[in-house]
Amino acid sequence: MKIILSIIITCLSFFSFAEDTQATIHVEKIVLGSGCFWGAEKGYEALDGVINAVSGYADGEGIRPTYREITKFSNKFNPKNHAEVVEVTFNKNLISLEELIIHYLESHDPTQLNRQGNDLGTQYRSIILFSDISQEDGILELISEYQGLLNKNGYGEIETIVKPLTKFFVAENYHQDYIKKNPNGYCPDHSTGVRFARSDSEPSNNDLLKIGKNIVVIEPEGYCPYCDKFREDVTDEYAGTIPLTYRHGSNLDGLEIKTPTWATPTILFLEQGSEVFGYQGYLSPKDFYKALGFFKLGDTEAYRVAFNEGTDARFCKEYEIFKNTPDGVFIDKLSGAALFDTRYRFNSSTGWLSFTRPVKDSVYRRADNSYGMRRIEIRSVSSDIHLGHVFNDGPNGLPRYCINATVLEFKTRNEFNNLKIKEKV
Repeated sequence: MKIILSIIITCLSFFSFAEDTQATIHVEKIVLGSGCFWGAEKGYEALDGVINAVSGYADGEGIRPTYREITKFSNKFNPKNHAEVVEVTFNKNLISLEELIIHYLESHDPTQLNRQGNDLGTQYRSIILFSDISQEDGILELISEYQGLLNKNGYGEIETIVKPLTKFFVAENYHQDYIKKNPNGYCPDHSTGVRFARSDSEPSNNDLLKIGKNIVVIEPEGYCPYCDKFREDVTDEYAGTIPLTYRHGSNLDGLEIKTPTWATPTILFLEQGSEVFGYQGYLSPKDFYKALGFFKLGDTEAYRVAFNEGTDARFCKEYEIFKNTPDGVFIDKLSGAALFDTRYRFNSSTGWLSFTRPVKDSVYRRADNSYGMRRIEIRSVSSDIHLGHVFNDGPNGLPRYCINATVLEFKTRNEFNNLKIKEKV
């Protein structure tokens, strides 16, 4: 079974990263100027979720974007001079734009005009150049909030310029990773010491995920088309007994996670808070339930019946438990979808559960010519697992749905109705 599980995980992992991967990778760029770019670049590179930070020049006109030109005395107070900036490429599923702008504002003095400390000139101006218009409102709101905090601490007006990026020019090679190459290099700290009233991260609330088995779906703070598709196709209808929870990639405190969560959705299968396995990208209902089958059923008769078209032994333990249950509903062992109702159950004396009909639209039929026989197989619509077969020898000319008990679970009618009410709420 372990070998089979390994093969399944490998195959699904391969398809997750194929050219047609249906996962949303949340990579954005923003260009930030806060004085000397050496220290700023180092600070951004230290942030989790920042993919790359590149020193460069931007927002100039008529001046060659080189260090020699922008630092000339004749350009030092030229409003058309380029600014020293850092182009930050980040994964917004791991670090939000808000977190990045907070770091930017807190790491320099935005109230200084065309300077940072003793560094004087327009090339040292405080500036934010956004690459996506959707970033602007959030940036301006944070600046406004920070202005209030600065005022309370005796600082003046913020001079930070906020405008769209037109072009970014990469600085000379010796400027890249300058502080890393020169640990004792010039790198003054001109921050105000004023901090946003933010917690380091959203509350984890992960204690319940450390109990038993859980499914966690990682989604971003922003829009993710494949997350919407996964919800619509799979999780919106999921009603299985293993809890399914949504989290942001930054909200996994206290959990032992191995799979990277930079692409969304990422689906994690946890036991006692530790990842058993996980997948990056969209999973179809069939693939999701096959993975869930490994996770929930393991090396059992139920797994072989569900995914290898097996058949329960006659009068198996589950049959003996289910044959005389009270009024209620038999549900798919993986998806939780209602499949058969006790009102249509009858004793066929065959040793398998028998029904005259399924719950409407819950199963589908397909031809089964295995073992030299011509039969009609019954499969679950929701999870696509094998359930059994249907024959034409039921009572009073009705069909006999011969169903394997090991792939079912049972809910009394009150339990089932209460579950549906909770789902609607």
